[in-house]
Amino acid sequence: MDRVPEKISFPKTEQEILQFWAEIDAFQTSLKKSEGKPEYTFYDGPPFATGLPHYGHILAGSIKDIVTRYAHMTGHHVARRFGWDCHGLPVEFEVDKQLGIKTRDDVLKMGIPKYNAACRAIVMRYSSEWETIVNRLGRWIDFKNDYKTLDLNFMESVWWVFKEMSKKDMVYRGFKVMPYSTGCTTPLSNFEANLAYKDVDDPAVVVSFPLVDEPETALLAWTTTPWTLPSNLALCVNPTMDYVKLKETATGKQYIMAEKRTVQLYKDESMFQVLGKLKGAELKGKKYVPIFKYFEQEAARGAFQVLVDSYVTDDSGTGVVHQAPAFGEDDYRVCLAAGVIQKGASLVSPVDASGWFTNEVWDFKGMYVKDADKEIIKKLKADGRLVQNAQFRHPYPFCWRSDTPLIYKAVPSWFVAVEKVKDRLLANNKMSYWVPDFVQEKRFHNWLQDARDWAVSRNRYWGTPIPIWTSEDGEEIVVVGSVDELEQLSGVRVNDLHRESIDHITIPSKKTEGGVLRRVEEVFDCWFESGSMPYAQLHYPFENKERFDNGFPADFIAEGLDQTRGWFYTLLVIATVLFDKPPFKNLIVNGLVLAADGKKMSKRLKNYPDPVIILDEYGADALRLYLINSPVVRAEPLRFQEKGVRDNVKDVFLPWFNAYRFLTETVNKFNGENKSSPFAPDRQLALKSTNIMDKWILAATNSLIAFVRKEMEAYRLYTVVPKLVRFIEQLTNWFVRLNRRRLKGSTDDVNDTRAALATLFEVVFTLSKLMAPFTPFITEYFYRNLRKIMPAGSEESVHFLDFPTPLAEALNDRIELAVSRMQSVIQLGRTARDRRTLPIKFPLTAVTVMHRDPEVLSDVLSLKSYILDELNVKEVITTSDESTVVWSAKPDFQLLGQRLKKDFGAVSKAIQQLTHEQIQKFRADGQIEISGHTITSQEMVILREFKGDTKKFEAAYDDLTLIVLDLTVDEKMRQEGVAREVINRIQKLRKKAGVHPTDPIEVFYSAPKDQSLRETLEAQKGYIKSTIGVCFAPDSVRAADGLTIVSEAAEVGSTQVVLTLAPVAFALNEQALKAKNLDDAFIADFKLFLASRLYGLQLQEFQASGGKLSFKFNDVVVELQLGQDVFASTSEKLAHLSQ
Repeated sequence: MDRVPEKISFPKTEQEILQFWAEIDAFQTSLKKSEGKPEYTFYDGPPFATGLPHYGHILAGSIKDIVTRYAHMTGHHVARRFGWDCHGLPVEFEVDKQLGIKTRDDVLKMGIPKYNAACRAIVMRYSSEWETIVNRLGRWIDFKNDYKTLDLNFMESVWWVFKEMSKKDMVYRGFKVMPYSTGCTTPLSNFEANLAYKDVDDPAVVVSFPLVDEPETALLAWTTTPWTLPSNLALCVNPTMDYVKLKETATGKQYIMAEKRTVQLYKDESMFQVLGKLKGAELKGKKYVPIFKYFEQEAARGAFQVLVDSYVTDDSGTGVVHQAPAFGEDDYRVCLAAGVIQKGASLVSPVDASGWFTNEVWDFKGMYVKDADKEIIKKLKADGRLVQNAQFRHPYPFCWRSDTPLIYKAVPSWFVAVEKVKDRLLANNKMSYWVPDFVQEKRFHNWLQDARDWAVSRNRYWGTPIPIWTSEDGEEIVVVGSVDELEQLSGVRVNDLHRESIDHITIPSKKTEGGVLRRVEEVFDCWFESGSMPYAQLHYPFENKERFDNGFPADFIAEGLDQTRGWFYTLLVIATVLFDKPPFKNLIVNGLVLAADGKKMSKRLKNYPDPVIILDEYGADALRLYLINSPVVRAEPLRFQEKGVRDNVKDVFLPWFNAYRFLTETVNKFNGENKSSPFAPDRQLALKSTNIMDKWILAATNSLIAFVRKEMEAYRLYTVVPKLVRFIEQLTNWFVRLNRRRLKGSTDDVNDTRAALATLFEVVFTLSKLMAPFTPFITEYFYRNLRKIMPAGSEESVHFLDFPTPLAEALNDRIELAVSRMQSVIQLGRTARDRRTLPIKFPLTAVTVMHRDPEVLSDVLSLKSYILDELNVKEVITTSDESTVVWSAKPDFQLLGQRLKKDFGAVSKAIQQLTHEQIQKFRADGQIEISGHTITSQEMVILREFKGDTKKFEAAYDDLTLIVLDLTVDEKMRQEGVAREVINRIQKLRKKAGVHPTDPIEVFYSAPKDQSLRETLEAQKGYIKSTIGVCFAPDSVRAADGLTIVSEAAEVGSTQVVLTLAPVAFALNEQALKAKNLDDAFIADFKLFLASRLYGLQLQEFQASGGKLSFKFNDVVVELQLGQDVFASTSEKLAHLSQ
């Protein structure tokens, strides 16, 4: 394997992987390799390309990529096509801003062909940026074979969908009060109206309506939309509600309002006198004086009277509601039922398409309705009709595209009769599987229960035209379902279906000789198009019929929580009407990604970091894992924190990289030392290992595989990722850490090292496959190097491999449990050391593990060697004797207090008086009866306190185990602590100097100012040498003229040691050379000569000649015997001299 650098730039490495994927055409290659396998159908919801992708897109894209990569690796063929939403308000809104278009007349003056050409020009404005960012994220999806809602084939399928709905009598034209965007001059569907709410301050006025037959008495109505008052045609009261006729104390004026709503005007009853009481029904039919004169003529048609309906409530206002049927859904319904307006007749609606008052309301003509509120209030006050003027803060719907306040406005529209199939929608919803399920069972179910008929027409220009041709009187209607059908009916063949290409086409009437049918002006709501994508992306039913039939419903889709009233809804409506099926089988709903302050991400406020900067700084894998390993995958909001991405790099990716790097280093070291029998991956060797830690990590790996497969089949990404991250911690902080010496070959047991390396390779390789769907870059990076020692013919990419399946022979719950108990002891020991500020480097006498379960104690003893090393103690003692431990209990005040309320005091006192035996029984049973209440383990906290000598001992415990550290230290243990500290300083110096663990070096030391330290190092030099794996000797034995890599004074406790790292060099035996009659000057010059020769090459010459070489130096022939006259290193010389 290639040597791995000590440091890595994840973003740079990802760019290299992207280049590699491009070279091998990785995505398309993976699709070719999976041809013939079972199809896994995925629908990608189409975004608009008029804006750049944000974190919401990145999150949803990551989820989609993970699931589809997993499906591919588990034996499926997964076609993934990118789609573009090209029509509708988002595009038109951008063009309107660009061209300064404000009204419908502006568009018509310009001409629809030019307007639509401008729309077409910007539709794919950011498509290249989208492709760049999506690819940079590591998402594999087909951009070349994408679908666009503006394509002829797509639009034709949309026509077919609508025609099929029409055949089923699911389409009608109606006059309905709908949410209306004045900014986009078009009605919106109910679900669009719910996409963007803001808290706003609106005027809240109370207006008087004097009765015709009692001019001195006036009805009082409250409204937060003063702009609707000029269109008032009636008042409405609740027939069963109690009303009062009162006289105002201060003014003597007489009013009628709901009895419970007098608080709207009066703080207390002294401010008015009740003159009489009556039911709302008694007010029915009473005439009142109109506020304005604009529509006085409507009185002849029954306007300006009191109507009754139960929708009026007494929770706000005055209990009297003013009725403007053109601007309120209930107003329209109530006035229609009372005959104040007639179905199909014109309405009083003095507001144009842009929200401006028309000439009919001469006092406010040309004013935008919301801006007119103040002027209307002024006129009401001047006319003596204003009783109260206040401000009312409430959530108000805004247009999701233009960010302008919506109004409700009666407009003619084409509807899909959703209410007819509501029961089927509810039934089909239950047939799909959602994660998390509460979104399906509550939010979406509730939305479906209240579903209204869907207005699918928009009075706009850039969209799929509604394929309805009608006669002038509307009596003859033809719905066209294809280009061929249009040609058959009109004689005109088209190759584009936009308005400019078909609006002029007429169809001869079959009912009226010489008559023609013309297309209605409206286009489809773009949500109708996106809801049609399962069919339209395949040009169904004109092409791909078998492919569609085999892949519908889709196996999987994923989008954000906001799509419960958007794409999820439209998909379900259309699929239910057409096929009575849900459109998808499985769905993951993600929550919203918010700015760090909890507010919506805003380009204007710049309250979030640019995704491109995050990718360049930390990499796509880190961003993906941060998003996926968060509450947002459970449909909860996420406050995006750059620190979270940075922490992923630090806490997950760097330790994981270091474990991989350690594997490559140790394998290369092993191969360098065992050239005749180099390491090769061997799963069976790993499985046959008798080492308990090998067995444990293999068992944990295969348990993880089983868990990941189970959870991924259930689409629960939020449970999978934490487990994967936790396993990386187990691998790096436990397996590698506890087996470093075995893996590095420091145990002098080649077979054991080979088994340890086989185990580590198996785990790192398996983890790369497991994590490949989640972190596609780093796993590919690892695999490319691992592959170099794998059998010839191994797949080019980790993403071409099968997802791992658990090996039954590796699973071992018993060992996993035993190691988890060992880990608990070690962690508790570290906690106890930290409390006493005792670093692990300093040895302690013993750790005692207390537990009543003999199996726990047996497990601890079976792994004793690891506890000794990790806690640096001399002995592990186990006992079931807890006589030095005092048990106590206390209630969870919040949980138990909320539940027990007044009984909490007595129960709390009883809990704190529980005996040792009662507490142990509670621990065993998980609950206890106290004062007639069952107390569970969640409601009571068990505490343990060590009552031994706290000067000599330090205790720590968790839910199951208690450990006690013996803090006694003797001189030998003190020396060992110093030795460990020196080892730590050497390793740091190695790293600082850039010395690789396999580089041949020697370490020398001196402590000129501390005799005690010199004695300690002399006594511990054997331990230090065996730990660092190279020579460790006093500086006095180093050649004075020898080369130095680095030399530095290091703090050890309160003193210093000078550490020198030097390259391995030949060490001459001066005494042996003198015995050859060579003088000191010659020997000194000869040392320089020998040092000038390449060490590795010279050593090979010695070994090739049986350890004996002759040198001619200064006309003297010197014969040297390796191991007698000269040594391969200082350590060999010292070993020889010590014999």
